[in-house]
Amino acid sequence: MEIERKFTVRKLPDELEKYDYHYIEQGYLNVHPAIRVRKEDDHFYMTYKGAAGVVAKKEYNMELDESSYDHLLKKADGNIITKKRYLIPINEDAFSKEYLDTHADDAKAFYEGGIKIELDIFEGFFEGLVIAEVEFPSIEASENYNPPHWFKEDVTGRKEYSNAQLTKLDKFVVEKA
Repeated sequence: MEIERKFTVRKLPDELEKYDYHYIEQGYLNVHPAIRVRKEDDHFYMTYKGAAGVVAKKEYNMELDESSYDHLLKKADGNIITKKRYLIPINEDAFSKEYLDTHADDAKAFYEGGIKIELDIFEGFFEGLVIAEVEFPSIEASENYNPPHWFKEDVTGRKEYSNAQLTKLDKFVVEKA
């Protein structure tokens, strides 16, 4: 189960270059349910994302080899998405002390670095789009999350921010801050 919230970004965090990142290319074979093929650095896989709640969705991944990925990517509908995904430690004030004191599993994930901000900086057709995603160990953690100041708007569940929906666009315009 993927438990995730998605946000637009007010400004990029300071010293972005110090964080690790992955280069991602992906295409969608189907939107409902979402079936995508993805290249992440030198790894290839196909993902099925089933429809569920707004925050939580079933997700299955299957590894592919490069030739299978290339073959399937040619069959993808719409725009191919390319982006750099920066892996940023969760903000220190992400959860209240009271919440962490009463939710041991979430606190463990928080203190051990198991919760990260994935900052996607899109390229190509979607250049200018920047989205931050946070995957949580529980629905309760997602509901109790305090985003950092550099996040702008919570767009979790908004169809127009879904990667699968983005691939269907004929044109793309970045909203100015």
